[in-house]
Amino acid sequence: MRKLTGLMLLSLIMVAGCSQPDIRDTQGKGWRFDDLKGNWLVINYWATWCAPCIKEIPELIELDRNHADISVFGVNFDQPPPPEMARQIEKMKITFPVFAGDPYQRYGIEKPQVLPTTLIIAPDGVLKDVLVGPQTEASLLKSMGR
Repeated sequence: MRKLTGLMLLSLIMVAGCSQPDIRDTQGKGWRFDDLKGNWLVINYWATWCAPCIKEIPELIELDRNHADISVFGVNFDQPPPPEMARQIEKMKITFPVFAGDPYQRYGIEKPQVLPTTLIIAPDGVLKDVLVGPQTEASLLKSMGR
């Protein structure tokens, strides 16, 4: 009986220690924003019908590829069903994670209405900047003071 009680207690502790993700990406991976602290976080809103977005995506891919201390995520403005979302990500050749939901409320802003829009979150988890219009790797780094 003691062994069973100990196992139940251990199970309860393990479950309590596992926190739920704040958001999932289109691959099903869960993300906790607190776990992303310590890095710059770039969240880009895009759509396949947005010509400036199409031009900007390669810059975001390079930013993600070239800087280990910057985490880039996308948000498909249209939020289509999963099969269409996957097709659109492939069409845009996006290699960074794309959120399956929209985190705008977490940062106390209204859902962006102009595309592309990019949120710059400082390593402490605080929204530093909201950039409207197409960005380059250089302009994104400048927004981070680099």
